[in-house]
Amino acid sequence: MPEVSQAPLLSVITPMFNAGVMFDAFMQSLLAQTLSSLEIIIVDDGSDDGSGERADAYARQHNHVRVIHQANGGVSRARNAGLAIAKGKYVTFPDADDTLDPQMYQTLVTMAETDNLDAAQCNADWYFQRSQRVKPLIPTDRLRSTQVLSGPQWLSTALATRRYLHVVWLGIYRRELIEKHRLLFEPGLHHQDIPWTTEFMLNARRVRYTEQIFYRYYMHDASISNRKRTGQRNVEYQRHYLKIARMLEEINNRYRDKVKISRALHYQVTHEALSVCHSVRREPEPEARRLMIADIFATQTHRRMLRNARGPKQWYQLLLWLGRLYRWRNK
Repeated sequence: MPEVSQAPLLSVITPMFNAGVMFDAFMQSLLAQTLSSLEIIIVDDGSDDGSGERADAYARQHNHVRVIHQANGGVSRARNAGLAIAKGKYVTFPDADDTLDPQMYQTLVTMAETDNLDAAQCNADWYFQRSQRVKPLIPTDRLRSTQVLSGPQWLSTALATRRYLHVVWLGIYRRELIEKHRLLFEPGLHHQDIPWTTEFMLNARRVRYTEQIFYRYYMHDASISNRKRTGQRNVEYQRHYLKIARMLEEINNRYRDKVKISRALHYQVTHEALSVCHSVRREPEPEARRLMIADIFATQTHRRMLRNARGPKQWYQLLLWLGRLYRWRNK
């Protein structure tokens, strides 16, 4: 059983809301970590399926496990609550229904300590529960392990693969840097990892990536990103992506005098906004489609996409979609 010092090397912060049957497998993979200098902070975000009580049982058995209970407020508020009490030199944010290789955090912390990194990231695999198919998040023919890069260099390199996802569970992050720049998660925003990791990397001076796969993400029907939405629920969900596109452009503008904002960072603004256009086409309810199109124009997202489009392929997609949107809007 690891002994937690006053300042563990790593704080593992996990939001949990009704983690279900996967929670025990997740906890076992955390308790099996070969890194001994870590604390585990489980933030029970109002679970009503018994997950909170099971987390408390783990805390009673293991002195490096701590549980916070709070009313349901979403992933961002839960992560922020964990950050507020974290003591580790580095922090990380795994999901409570995934699993980790026992060597994951020892490997990433060793990388960070050896090369004085602000962030160390690894590869992961998708596990599709229905088909039991497994595939890597970033195929090695797209990206191999790197040497030390600046945060902006790493982000540009990763985004250029078209396989990288802005997910905080891919790595560990220097807590001092997070606190210095007050990098909190946006409450109530789905996929808040996207703006958070972008801003963190624009402040990071030293980052490394390993192609080794240490994390398994389980794709199932309950996953937020895997749910099928139609009608008003889809309208509301797509507003998150419109907000993310705006936030990304604002981040780029805020940092453009401090670091080089590469074409990949502009590209991702338009990429996130174009996902809403694809959702418009798939939406079966006419009123919902009308509202989504109205949102695109009301938020000036059509102009935001024009400002940030990069490369002939994205420009072609954008002009095609803008033509459709104007046509559908005027029907």
